[in-house]
Amino acid sequence: MKMINVLDKGYVRLVDTLGSDLTVVNAARVSYAKESLELDDKDRKLINFLAREDHTSPFRHAILQFEIYAPLMVARQWWKYIVGSAHQEGVGDSLNAWNESSRRYITEEPIFYIPEKNQWRSKPENSKQGSGEPVEWELGEKYTKSLMEYIDLGERLYNEAMEDGVCAEQARLFLPAYGMYVRWYWTASLQSVAHFINQRIQSDAQKEIQEYAKAILILAKESFPVSLEAISI
Repeated sequence: MKMINVLDKGYVRLVDTLGSDLTVVNAARVSYAKESLELDDKDRKLINFLAREDHTSPFRHAILQFEIYAPLMVARQWWKYIVGSAHQEGVGDSLNAWNESSRRYITEEPIFYIPEKNQWRSKPENSKQGSGEPVEWELGEKYTKSLMEYIDLGERLYNEAMEDGVCAEQARLFLPAYGMYVRWYWTASLQSVAHFINQRIQSDAQKEIQEYAKAILILAKESFPVSLEAISI
């Protein structure tokens, strides 16, 4: 099981895989009652053809399972791929499964993503979303300090509520949500993984989720080097 650290405290861990590049090839060749036992140049050309011509169903027979630890703001962007996976053109009926830790059941120490003073970004000039260049370091220092103070206050109120006997599912209301790390398992077809990578590795995607997309690409390529080369950016 391989893991890549992301951001300040996050990570992506490859838990399991089903299949290989050969799985994609044989899923396509079954139409002609043929099967390859070892990947060769013809098989590589077939994978590239499938990707080029948007014949995506063979890529759904290979599966990857990840454990991800990321701020909630990243998780909720990622979740859109689970909700929309059965409705997006070219990704319809692709396998996606998601199981996430819940503070209704666990009371482990809250962990938060806190940007360093040189990591705060300005709003973009020509868009209503996304970000621009880094802000001045004095401004970044101000907001790193402010965020830490805000988190400290939320944690104190959360702990007080728990000590006073308030249930965990309500006490968590005091925790600053968007920067809090959450952990989940994501199981997805190779096609769905590639779709996520292609969209979230782009320069106009949120910087934090870009870093996770890069980690997913590295880990997925180790198991499916030919297919990922063909269907990802």
